[in-house]
Amino acid sequence: MVREGGRGRRRGQGELEGQVLGALREADGPVTAAWVRQHLGGDLAYTTVVTILTRLLAKDVVSRERHGRSFLWTPTADVARLAALRMRRLLDGERDREAVLASFVTALPPGDEELLRALLDATHTGGAGTED
Repeated sequence: MVREGGRGRRRGQGELEGQVLGALREADGPVTAAWVRQHLGGDLAYTTVVTILTRLLAKDVVSRERHGRSFLWTPTADVARLAALRMRRLLDGERDREAVLASFVTALPPGDEELLRALLDATHTGGAGTED
């Protein structure tokens, strides 16, 4: 729970994962969970940070290597990839993918729709693409 003006607020889904991944990306190299915890202000429990790092490992957006009795963590993806994985997971949970995608596209602002079209065109012509 995050404190704002003495009142607690619940974090948005994936917000903490994004913060942890962002902290890893700001590091100069592999870092410990304790470093991540401190970089985020030290308010989180160490076990919470380790849990989030382990979830990110399962999503293949961080890697770890043994360092003494702990691990050193390194990002293997950026926050945009993490957001894309969340979007993909939500889409995979729906029965009518076509309806969900159609609804998503029709709700996009014109600039985002144009960007999406350009990205799709680039992937069809062998240009920039994404994994998964």
